Amino acid sequence: MKENQSRLRALLSNPSVFLKWVVFALITGVAAGLAGTAFHYALHGVTVLQESRRWLLLLLPAVGIAIVGLYRLCGVEKDRGTNFVLTSVRENTALPLNMAPLIFLSTVLTHLAGGSSGREGAVLQIGGAISNRLGRLMRLDDKDRRVITMCGMSAAFSALFGTPLTAAMFAMEVVSVGVMYYAAIVPCVLSAIVGLGVAKYFGVAPTAFDLQGVPDLSPLTLAQTIGMGLLFALVSILFCRMMHVAPKLYDRFLPRPVIRAAVGGAAVIGLTVLVWIWNPGTYDYNGAGGAVIQAAINGYARPEAFVLKMLFTAITLGAGFKGGEIVPVFFSGATFGCTVAPLLGLHPSFGAGLGMVSVFCGVTNCPLTSLLLALELFAGDSFGMFTEQSLCLFAVSIAVSYMFSGYYSLYSAQKILYSKVRPEFIDKNANDEE
Repeated sequence: MKENQSRLRALLSNPSVFLKWVVFALITGVAAGLAGTAFHYALHGVTVLQESRRWLLLLLPAVGIAIVGLYRLCGVEKDRGTNFVLTSVRENTALPLNMAPLIFLSTVLTHLAGGSSGREGAVLQIGGAISNRLGRLMRLDDKDRRVITMCGMSAAFSALFGTPLTAAMFAMEVVSVGVMYYAAIVPCVLSAIVGLGVAKYFGVAPTAFDLQGVPDLSPLTLAQTIGMGLLFALVSILFCRMMHVAPKLYDRFLPRPVIRAAVGGAAVIGLTVLVWIWNPGTYDYNGAGGAVIQAAINGYARPEAFVLKMLFTAITLGAGFKGGEIVPVFFSGATFGCTVAPLLGLHPSFGAGLGMVSVFCGVTNCPLTSLLLALELFAGDSFGMFTEQSLCLFAVSIAVSYMFSGYYSLYSAQKILYSKVRPEFIDKNANDEE
């Protein structure tokens, strides 16, 4: 009898919990959506400015020194970036509100001066910091503060990229590999939708690409896609290794952050000059590289592009410049896939799309997010360009990349709770293989 009463009370409490999260998701979605929208326009503006005034690249060492000084002035000398957000969700640690304006301004400065970085790591920190503070102002308990932090991550990510399903799933999946935070599904989805609505209201277009040559499922295409997935797993490992080795080398040889930033900025300038001599007029590896990703989707990529982008990004972010890694991951995956696909008998455009989501999966350990990403990036509003069979090819490549990329990750704070090869609990830190 008591058990039945307890179940009834739990059932009756669901509507109130639902309404609570509808309200909180709306508030968080608007706040983080506005921040994500402002971040989009700021990055767009400085990217256009940098592309029209390439001499700004010469300011990169000075910008690096300014970023170090800015973080030191605000008392955040040991910045952990996105790892701090993941730890906050898992352990309910507080995120300082000044993280949002700090990462906003420093990422904009990095892109203005032509540093190689992305934007998603920054927007996750912006959304997480804003929503975490909202949770504390609302006096939510520790469990609800974790959920509202994920809401902010979802809303800001969705506003910036225009991919609400991917954003919601990513926030729930990225923290602990093998465990999904299903309790957050309603607020994260609602926040992501609200964030997308805010961005659309202010004219932010969703990120989308038109793939060509997407094949149907057959024994041949299945074998080809499995082969591509194996190669993408290797690219994922290489990317993670480079991103983690670079800061260790800086710490060893250039322990002072100011010197490190200046030398790192100068190194990016030097590499840019070398690439320009080798391929005159090329600044493909500065900034996020959106034009190169689009060219790969259209079927053209230089074979060395994926490695050079990794190198530029590792040098930039390892030196203390700010931004994210995911757009460079898209760059490397798209250019590598575009180059390798014809060798295996696949269309280069399809290979580029496959590479974007499969390498993303390999470096984040988020297979469900990656599959939703394929739908939202490539299928359009109607989801009509995919047949069920062709979508299976994306799923296979993503799954193979997930399995064979091991326990490497872009995020050292990511926990691997379940084995990738056996149904067993392992509870290890990401990158322990290093």
